[in-house]
Amino acid sequence: MKIAGIIAEYNPFHNGHKYHIEQTRRITGADFIIVVMSGNFTQRGTPAIIDKYSRARMALENGADMVLELPSCYACGSAEYFADGAIALLDKLGCVDYVCFGSECGDIELLRPIAEILATEPDDYREMLKAELKNGATFPRARNRALIHCIPSFAENENIIGSPNNILGIEYMKSIIRRHSKIQPVTIQRTGSDYHSQRFSQQYSSSLALRHSLDAQGNLSMIRGQVPENVFAIMEEHFGKTYPIFPRDFSAMLKYKLLVEEANGYTDFVDINEDLSDRILKVLYQPYDYEQMCDILKTKNLTYARVSRLLCHILLNLRKEDMQDYKAGGTVFYARVLGFHDDGRGLLKTLQRNASIPLITKVTDGRNIESEIGRKQFERGILASHIYESVVSNKFSCPMQNEYQRPVITI
Repeated sequence: MKIAGIIAEYNPFHNGHKYHIEQTRRITGADFIIVVMSGNFTQRGTPAIIDKYSRARMALENGADMVLELPSCYACGSAEYFADGAIALLDKLGCVDYVCFGSECGDIELLRPIAEILATEPDDYREMLKAELKNGATFPRARNRALIHCIPSFAENENIIGSPNNILGIEYMKSIIRRHSKIQPVTIQRTGSDYHSQRFSQQYSSSLALRHSLDAQGNLSMIRGQVPENVFAIMEEHFGKTYPIFPRDFSAMLKYKLLVEEANGYTDFVDINEDLSDRILKVLYQPYDYEQMCDILKTKNLTYARVSRLLCHILLNLRKEDMQDYKAGGTVFYARVLGFHDDGRGLLKTLQRNASIPLITKVTDGRNIESEIGRKQFERGILASHIYESVVSNKFSCPMQNEYQRPVITI
């Protein structure tokens, strides 16, 4: 039995994602494909436009055999946190043979030596990096010069490390190397629109373009043709009832959390330094929504997306101390099943036999996770879901969903 893993957000699921699943099965010869998917908050530090159960169903109806939820502390983390959490989860399943990711370059052999240097940081790399930083180079420039010193051919492909999917791919490979994992990385070339593009292409538009259309148009008029028909049916069924959800919908909740933490500042939260904490405090009483706050705080060296991610850390109460405990304790402590194919119960049994962490198919079983830090990670994920659901309920005047009462999706 061959099993391949995919790490994704599906925010929302589109034609490019279906192509990725199909190519993963073709290239690896996998009998089963497991998707590790962000829950209701994403790596850009924004809420998912549609809930995790709907997105899991979209994946299952388009070739995935099982969808696992990436713990929220990693789902809205930096590229390094995001990648390490996802790879740790796949690795601890004990039976995943491949991880297949999209990349701009589409060549694993171009990415491999970069990942090896960055994962192991040999002495000559460290020395060159230190010297370049001492001479006043920015960190990205110093890192590139140190890579060229170690890998002369990198000079011809220096732009590789600046593309978002390449960056994530390198982070996946770094995690595999550091964990001495048997998982083999495989990449396919990204097709269609650029990751950051808001324009529609003929067939393969980005998730950002779809989200932008839903926001600007306020309807699904531009979406058909950009997503599989079964995905469109799900989106059509729930549009205006439980989605779309945007960052600004969390504005009041963010303001409340910022006020609650005002007396202590914000440096206890993941990746937030004293300078940013002080700048938040200075603008705390200005009028703003979530997105406007990101615009206010962004700088030349601090992008809008990173600001959004850091605000999300505050909103979800993701603290540095907890992340240090997670890393020391083993990174991930459970595998939460969002859904699976009913004819793939053999996969479920294989995971139950091989995984070194509990497989959670009933949310109430999360309370039985052995380690205290593992239970905390699980409970923080439940809280993130309830924060999201409270906003959905308020926006669309629908009943709030209790995570403990949500069944696993079977298709």
